[in-house]
Amino acid sequence: MTDFLADIEQLIRCESPSSDHDAVARSAEVVAELGRRLLDAEPERIVIDGCTHLRWRFGDAPRVLLLGHHDTVWPHGSLATHPFTVKDGIMRGPGCFDMKTGVVMALHAAAAQEDRGGLSILITGDEELGSPTSRALIEEEARGCEAAFVLEASGPGGAVKTRRKGTSMYRIVVEGRASHAGLEPEKGINAGVELAHQILAVTALGDPAAGTSVVPTVLSGGTTSNTVPGAAVVAVDVRAWETAEQQRVDRAIRELRPVLDGARVRIEGGINRPPLDTASSSALFQLASKLALDLGLDALEETAVGGASDGNFTAGVGVPTLDGLGAVGDGAHADHEHVIVEEIPRRTALLTALVRSALTN
Repeated sequence: MTDFLADIEQLIRCESPSSDHDAVARSAEVVAELGRRLLDAEPERIVIDGCTHLRWRFGDAPRVLLLGHHDTVWPHGSLATHPFTVKDGIMRGPGCFDMKTGVVMALHAAAAQEDRGGLSILITGDEELGSPTSRALIEEEARGCEAAFVLEASGPGGAVKTRRKGTSMYRIVVEGRASHAGLEPEKGINAGVELAHQILAVTALGDPAAGTSVVPTVLSGGTTSNTVPGAAVVAVDVRAWETAEQQRVDRAIRELRPVLDGARVRIEGGINRPPLDTASSSALFQLASKLALDLGLDALEETAVGGASDGNFTAGVGVPTLDGLGAVGDGAHADHEHVIVEEIPRRTALLTALVRSALTN
Protein backbone atom coordinates (compact mmCIF):
# COMPACT_ATOMS: atom_id res chain seq x y z
CA MET A 1 0.00 0.00 0.00
CA THR A 2 2.92 2.32 0.70
CA ASP A 3 4.12 2.03 -2.90
CA PHE A 4 0.58 2.67 -4.15
CA LEU A 5 0.31 5.87 -2.11
CA ALA A 6 3.73 6.98 -3.31
CA ASP A 7 2.56 6.60 -6.92
CA ILE A 8 -0.53 8.69 -6.24
CA GLU A 9 1.50 11.32 -4.42
CA GLN A 10 3.90 11.62 -7.34
CA LEU A 11 1.03 12.29 -9.73
CA ILE A 12 -0.77 14.73 -7.42
CA ARG A 13 2.43 16.72 -6.89
CA CYS A 14 2.63 17.34 -10.63
CA GLU A 15 -0.01 20.03 -11.04
CA SER A 16 -1.98 19.68 -14.28
CA PRO A 17 -4.63 22.35 -14.87
CA SER A 18 -6.45 21.48 -18.08
CA SER A 19 -5.87 24.81 -19.79
CA ASP A 20 -2.07 24.65 -19.46
CA HIS A 21 -0.78 22.29 -22.17
CA ASP A 22 2.78 22.37 -20.84
CA ALA A 23 1.62 21.35 -17.38
CA VAL A 24 -0.53 18.60 -18.86
CA ALA A 25 2.46 17.37 -20.87
CA ARG A 26 4.56 17.19 -17.70
CA SER A 27 1.80 15.28 -15.95
CA ALA A 28 1.59 12.89 -18.90
CA GLU A 29 5.28 12.10 -18.43
CA VAL A 30 4.66 11.20 -14.79
CA VAL A 31 1.83 8.88 -15.84
CA ALA A 32 4.01 7.43 -18.59
CA GLU A 33 6.82 6.67 -16.14
CA LEU A 34 4.40 4.95 -13.75
CA GLY A 35 3.08 2.88 -16.65
CA ARG A 36 6.58 1.94 -17.80
CA ARG A 37 7.44 0.67 -14.33
CA LEU A 38 4.20 -1.16 -13.69
CA LEU A 39 3.47 -2.48 -17.19
CA ASP A 40 6.98 -2.68 -18.64
CA ALA A 41 5.53 -0.97 -21.71
CA GLU A 42 5.95 2.44 -23.30
CA PRO A 43 2.74 4.39 -23.98
CA GLU A 44 1.85 6.04 -27.23
CA ARG A 45 1.83 9.82 -26.81
CA ILE A 46 -0.99 11.38 -28.79
CA VAL A 47 -0.80 15.17 -28.96
CA ILE A 48 -3.88 16.86 -30.41
CA ASP A 49 -3.99 20.65 -30.65
CA GLY A 50 -1.23 20.79 -28.05
CA CYS A 51 -2.92 18.50 -25.51
CA THR A 52 -1.15 15.28 -24.49
CA HIS A 53 -3.01 11.98 -24.18
CA LEU A 54 -1.52 8.55 -23.44
CA ARG A 55 -2.51 5.15 -24.77
CA TRP A 56 -1.30 1.64 -24.05
CA ARG A 57 -2.53 -1.20 -26.27
CA PHE A 58 -1.91 -4.89 -25.62
CA GLY A 59 -2.66 -7.42 -28.33
CA ASP A 60 -4.09 -6.88 -31.78
CA ALA A 61 -7.57 -5.42 -31.24
CA PRO A 62 -8.86 -3.77 -28.04
CA ARG A 63 -11.74 -5.58 -26.33
CA VAL A 64 -11.62 -3.89 -22.94
CA LEU A 65 -10.96 -0.17 -22.39
CA LEU A 66 -9.70 1.39 -19.16
CA LEU A 67 -10.48 5.10 -19.41
CA GLY A 68 -9.27 7.99 -17.27
CA HIS A 69 -7.88 11.53 -17.36
CA HIS A 70 -4.88 13.18 -15.73
CA ASP A 71 -5.92 16.85 -16.02
CA THR A 72 -7.60 18.65 -13.13
CA VAL A 73 -9.61 21.81 -12.47
CA TRP A 74 -7.07 23.01 -9.90
CA PRO A 75 -4.93 26.04 -10.92
CA HIS A 76 -1.19 26.35 -10.45
CA GLY A 77 -0.27 26.95 -6.83
CA SER A 78 -3.03 24.76 -5.42
CA LEU A 79 -0.49 22.49 -3.72
CA ALA A 80 0.46 25.43 -1.52
CA THR A 81 -3.10 25.88 -0.28
CA HIS A 82 -4.22 22.23 -0.53
CA PRO A 83 -1.06 20.19 0.12
CA PHE A 84 -0.83 16.45 -0.37
CA THR A 85 -1.39 14.79 3.00
CA VAL A 86 -2.38 11.41 4.40
CA LYS A 87 -3.75 11.66 7.93
CA ASP A 88 -6.16 9.47 9.88
CA GLY A 89 -6.83 7.36 6.81
CA ILE A 90 -7.76 10.34 4.61
CA MET A 91 -5.76 11.49 1.59
CA ARG A 92 -5.98 15.09 0.47
CA GLY A 93 -4.51 17.08 -2.38
CA PRO A 94 -5.64 18.74 -5.61
CA GLY A 95 -7.09 16.16 -7.95
CA CYS A 96 -6.74 13.24 -5.53
CA PHE A 97 -10.43 12.31 -5.88
CA ASP A 98 -11.03 13.59 -9.41
CA MET A 99 -9.23 11.60 -10.62
CA LYS A 100 -5.54 10.99 -10.10
CA THR A 101 -6.12 8.12 -7.70
CA GLY A 102 -8.25 6.48 -10.39
CA VAL A 103 -5.45 6.80 -12.95
CA VAL A 104 -3.02 4.99 -10.64
CA MET A 105 -5.65 2.36 -9.87
CA ALA A 106 -6.07 1.68 -13.60
CA LEU A 107 -2.34 1.12 -14.07
CA HIS A 108 -2.09 -1.18 -11.04
CA ALA A 109 -5.13 -3.20 -12.11
CA ALA A 110 -3.66 -3.62 -15.59
CA ALA A 111 -0.31 -4.66 -14.11
CA ALA A 112 -2.07 -7.40 -12.13
CA GLN A 113 -3.41 -9.11 -15.28
CA GLU A 114 -1.69 -12.37 -16.20
CA ASP A 115 -2.62 -11.78 -19.84
CA ARG A 116 -3.26 -8.25 -21.07
CA GLY A 117 -4.10 -9.21 -24.63
CA GLY A 118 -7.10 -7.17 -25.77
CA LEU A 119 -6.66 -4.47 -23.12
CA SER A 120 -6.40 -0.76 -23.97
CA ILE A 121 -5.64 2.00 -21.48
CA LEU A 122 -6.43 5.56 -22.49
CA ILE A 123 -5.54 8.46 -20.19
CA THR A 124 -6.61 11.81 -21.63
CA GLY A 125 -5.59 15.37 -20.80
CA ASP A 126 -8.67 17.55 -21.36
CA GLU A 127 -11.68 15.86 -19.74
CA GLU A 128 -12.34 18.77 -17.40
CA LEU A 129 -12.77 21.05 -20.45
CA GLY A 130 -15.36 18.75 -22.03
CA SER A 131 -12.80 16.63 -23.94
CA PRO A 132 -12.60 18.89 -27.00
CA THR A 133 -9.45 17.24 -28.39
CA SER A 134 -9.93 13.71 -27.05
CA ARG A 135 -13.56 12.92 -27.87
CA ALA A 136 -12.85 11.42 -31.29
CA LEU A 137 -9.92 9.48 -29.84
CA ILE A 138 -12.11 8.04 -27.07
CA GLU A 139 -14.86 7.06 -29.46
CA GLU A 140 -12.39 5.49 -31.89
CA GLU A 141 -10.72 3.48 -29.13
CA ALA A 142 -14.04 2.33 -27.66
CA ARG A 143 -15.65 1.11 -30.87
CA GLY A 144 -15.53 -2.66 -31.03
CA CYS A 145 -14.80 -3.03 -27.32
CA GLU A 146 -16.93 -5.32 -25.20
CA ALA A 147 -16.57 -3.20 -22.06
CA ALA A 148 -15.37 0.23 -20.98
CA PHE A 149 -14.42 0.81 -17.35
CA VAL A 150 -14.20 4.49 -16.37
CA LEU A 151 -12.02 5.44 -13.41
CA GLU A 152 -13.91 8.56 -12.43
CA ALA A 153 -14.44 8.93 -8.68
CA SER A 154 -17.27 6.98 -7.09
CA GLY A 155 -20.63 8.28 -5.98
CA PRO A 156 -21.67 8.63 -2.32
CA GLY A 157 -20.52 5.71 -0.21
CA GLY A 158 -18.56 4.18 -3.07
CA ALA A 159 -21.52 3.73 -5.41
CA VAL A 160 -20.62 3.15 -9.05
CA LYS A 161 -22.26 5.37 -11.63
CA THR A 162 -24.68 3.52 -13.87
CA ARG A 163 -26.49 6.53 -15.28
CA ARG A 164 -25.32 10.01 -16.21
CA LYS A 165 -27.06 12.99 -17.74
CA GLY A 166 -26.05 14.15 -21.17
CA THR A 167 -24.57 17.62 -21.37
CA SER A 168 -24.81 20.49 -23.83
CA MET A 169 -22.83 23.72 -23.69
CA TYR A 170 -23.79 26.95 -25.43
CA ARG A 171 -22.81 30.60 -25.70
CA ILE A 172 -25.52 33.08 -26.62
CA VAL A 173 -23.77 36.04 -28.20
CA VAL A 174 -25.75 39.29 -28.56
CA GLU A 175 -24.73 42.17 -30.81
CA GLY A 176 -26.37 45.52 -30.24
CA ARG A 177 -25.13 49.06 -30.80
CA ALA A 178 -23.24 51.20 -28.31
CA SER A 179 -24.18 54.82 -27.59
CA HIS A 180 -23.82 57.35 -24.79
CA ALA A 181 -26.14 56.32 -21.96
CA GLY A 182 -26.85 59.92 -20.97
CA LEU A 183 -26.67 61.98 -24.16
CA GLU A 184 -28.38 59.69 -26.66
CA PRO A 185 -29.44 56.31 -25.24
CA GLU A 186 -32.16 56.11 -27.89
CA LYS A 187 -29.49 55.74 -30.57
CA GLY A 188 -28.16 52.57 -29.01
CA ILE A 189 -29.39 48.98 -29.09
CA ASN A 190 -28.92 47.66 -25.57
CA ALA A 191 -27.25 44.26 -25.80
CA GLY A 192 -27.69 43.81 -22.05
CA VAL A 193 -31.45 44.15 -22.29
CA GLU A 194 -31.52 41.77 -25.24
CA LEU A 195 -29.42 39.31 -23.29
CA ALA A 196 -31.89 39.50 -20.42
CA HIS A 197 -34.70 38.49 -22.79
CA GLN A 198 -32.62 35.58 -24.06
CA ILE A 199 -31.74 34.44 -20.54
CA LEU A 200 -35.40 34.33 -19.57
CA ALA A 201 -36.21 32.42 -22.76
CA VAL A 202 -33.59 29.72 -22.27
CA THR A 203 -34.34 29.34 -18.57
CA ALA A 204 -37.95 28.53 -19.48
CA LEU A 205 -36.74 25.54 -21.53
CA GLY A 206 -35.86 23.57 -18.41
CA ASP A 207 -38.19 20.76 -17.36
CA PRO A 208 -37.66 19.74 -13.72
CA ALA A 209 -40.14 16.87 -14.01
CA ALA A 210 -38.01 15.33 -16.76
CA GLY A 211 -34.77 16.15 -14.97
CA THR A 212 -33.77 18.65 -17.66
CA SER A 213 -31.90 21.72 -16.44
CA VAL A 214 -31.08 24.76 -18.56
CA VAL A 215 -28.87 27.09 -16.53
CA PRO A 216 -27.36 30.43 -17.65
CA THR A 217 -23.96 30.65 -15.98
CA VAL A 218 -21.15 33.05 -16.90
CA LEU A 219 -22.34 36.32 -18.45
CA SER A 220 -20.70 39.56 -19.46
CA GLY A 221 -21.49 42.70 -21.41
CA GLY A 222 -20.82 46.37 -21.83
CA THR A 223 -17.73 48.52 -21.49
CA THR A 224 -18.35 51.50 -19.17
CA SER A 225 -21.09 52.54 -16.79
CA ASN A 226 -22.19 55.42 -19.04
CA THR A 227 -22.33 53.47 -22.31
CA VAL A 228 -25.25 51.51 -23.74
CA PRO A 229 -23.70 48.03 -24.10
CA GLY A 230 -23.06 47.09 -27.69
CA ALA A 231 -22.30 43.42 -26.99
CA ALA A 232 -23.12 40.81 -24.37
CA VAL A 233 -22.74 37.06 -23.95
CA VAL A 234 -23.95 34.31 -21.64
CA ALA A 235 -22.88 30.69 -21.29
CA VAL A 236 -25.65 28.12 -20.88
CA ASP A 237 -25.28 24.68 -19.27
CA VAL A 238 -27.86 22.03 -20.25
CA ARG A 239 -28.27 18.61 -18.61
CA ALA A 240 -30.79 15.92 -19.58
CA TRP A 241 -31.39 12.25 -18.84
CA GLU A 242 -32.76 11.49 -22.29
CA THR A 243 -31.41 12.14 -25.78
CA ALA A 244 -34.81 13.39 -26.90
CA GLU A 245 -34.71 16.08 -24.23
CA GLN A 246 -31.22 17.15 -25.28
CA GLN A 247 -32.40 17.47 -28.85
CA ARG A 248 -35.57 19.37 -27.86
CA VAL A 249 -33.56 21.97 -25.99
CA ASP A 250 -30.97 22.16 -28.75
CA ARG A 251 -33.63 22.91 -31.37
CA ALA A 252 -35.27 25.53 -29.16
CA ILE A 253 -32.00 27.33 -28.44
CA ARG A 254 -31.12 27.44 -32.12
CA GLU A 255 -34.54 28.94 -32.85
CA LEU A 256 -34.00 31.91 -30.50
CA ARG A 257 -34.60 35.25 -32.19
CA PRO A 258 -33.89 38.85 -31.07
CA VAL A 259 -36.58 40.77 -29.20
CA LEU A 260 -35.18 44.29 -29.72
CA ASP A 261 -35.25 45.85 -33.19
CA GLY A 262 -31.80 45.80 -34.71
CA ALA A 263 -30.25 43.39 -32.23
CA ARG A 264 -28.58 40.21 -33.45
CA VAL A 265 -28.28 36.87 -31.65
CA ARG A 266 -25.74 34.17 -32.47
CA ILE A 267 -25.65 30.68 -30.95
CA GLU A 268 -22.35 28.90 -30.39
CA GLY A 269 -21.75 25.39 -29.06
CA GLY A 270 -24.20 22.52 -28.89
CA ILE A 271 -24.61 18.98 -27.58
CA ASN A 272 -21.39 17.83 -25.96
CA ARG A 273 -21.97 14.43 -24.36
CA PRO A 274 -24.90 12.03 -24.91
CA PRO A 275 -26.56 10.48 -21.85
CA LEU A 276 -25.17 7.30 -20.29
CA ASP A 277 -28.24 5.20 -19.58
CA THR A 278 -28.77 2.03 -17.56
CA ALA A 279 -29.06 -0.07 -20.71
CA SER A 280 -25.36 0.59 -21.22
CA SER A 281 -24.33 -0.25 -17.67
CA SER A 282 -26.71 -2.86 -16.24
CA ALA A 283 -24.90 -6.04 -17.31
CA LEU A 284 -21.53 -4.74 -16.13
CA PHE A 285 -23.04 -3.58 -12.85
CA GLN A 286 -24.42 -7.07 -12.25
CA LEU A 287 -21.00 -8.54 -12.98
CA ALA A 288 -19.29 -6.04 -10.67
CA SER A 289 -21.81 -6.77 -7.91
CA LYS A 290 -21.09 -10.50 -8.12
CA LEU A 291 -17.33 -9.98 -8.14
CA ALA A 292 -17.54 -7.64 -5.15
CA LEU A 293 -19.30 -10.34 -3.14
CA ASP A 294 -16.80 -12.97 -4.32
CA LEU A 295 -13.99 -10.72 -3.05
CA GLY A 296 -15.69 -10.28 0.33
CA LEU A 297 -16.37 -6.60 -0.26
CA ASP A 298 -19.49 -4.74 0.79
CA ALA A 299 -22.49 -5.02 -1.52
CA LEU A 300 -21.99 -2.66 -4.43
CA GLU A 301 -24.37 0.26 -4.78
CA GLU A 302 -25.25 2.20 -7.91
CA THR A 303 -26.18 5.82 -8.46
CA ALA A 304 -27.35 8.22 -11.16
CA VAL A 305 -25.64 11.61 -11.38
CA GLY A 306 -26.09 14.87 -13.24
CA GLY A 307 -22.42 15.28 -14.06
CA ALA A 308 -21.06 13.83 -17.29
CA SER A 309 -17.78 12.06 -18.03
CA ASP A 310 -15.95 10.45 -20.91
CA GLY A 311 -18.04 7.38 -20.15
CA ASN A 312 -20.90 9.20 -21.87
CA PHE A 313 -18.89 8.99 -25.10
CA THR A 314 -18.20 5.26 -24.83
CA ALA A 315 -21.85 4.55 -24.04
CA GLY A 316 -22.83 6.85 -26.90
CA VAL A 317 -21.07 4.61 -29.44
CA GLY A 318 -22.83 1.54 -28.08
CA VAL A 319 -20.16 0.12 -25.76
CA PRO A 320 -21.25 -1.34 -22.39
CA THR A 321 -19.87 1.12 -19.84
CA LEU A 322 -19.46 1.16 -16.08
CA ASP A 323 -18.39 4.45 -14.52
CA GLY A 324 -17.34 5.67 -11.09
CA LEU A 325 -14.96 2.77 -10.45
CA GLY A 326 -12.22 5.03 -9.07
CA ALA A 327 -11.55 6.51 -5.66
CA VAL A 328 -14.02 6.50 -2.77
CA GLY A 329 -14.21 9.86 -1.03
CA ASP A 330 -15.84 13.22 -1.67
CA GLY A 331 -15.31 16.82 -2.70
CA ALA A 332 -14.54 16.77 -6.42
CA HIS A 333 -13.49 20.32 -7.47
CA ALA A 334 -13.95 21.53 -3.88
CA ASP A 335 -11.81 22.52 -0.91
CA HIS A 336 -12.74 19.34 0.97
CA GLU A 337 -11.64 16.99 -1.82
CA HIS A 338 -10.39 13.75 -0.25
CA VAL A 339 -9.97 9.99 -0.67
CA ILE A 340 -10.56 7.23 1.88
CA VAL A 341 -7.25 5.37 1.84
CA GLU A 342 -8.47 1.95 3.00
CA GLU A 343 -10.86 1.78 0.03
CA ILE A 344 -8.08 2.10 -2.57
CA PRO A 345 -6.89 -1.55 -2.46
CA ARG A 346 -10.48 -2.79 -2.30
CA ARG A 347 -11.54 -0.83 -5.36
CA THR A 348 -8.39 -1.83 -7.19
CA ALA A 349 -9.07 -5.51 -6.42
CA LEU A 350 -12.59 -5.10 -7.83
CA LEU A 351 -11.28 -3.36 -10.93
CA THR A 352 -8.64 -6.06 -11.42
CA ALA A 353 -11.31 -8.76 -11.24
CA LEU A 354 -13.58 -6.87 -13.63
CA VAL A 355 -10.86 -6.49 -16.24
CA ARG A 356 -9.83 -10.14 -15.90
CA SER A 357 -13.42 -11.32 -16.29
CA ALA A 358 -14.07 -9.11 -19.29
CA LEU A 359 -10.87 -10.21 -21.01
CA THR A 360 -11.46 -13.91 -20.50
CA ASN A 361 -15.18 -14.16 -21.25
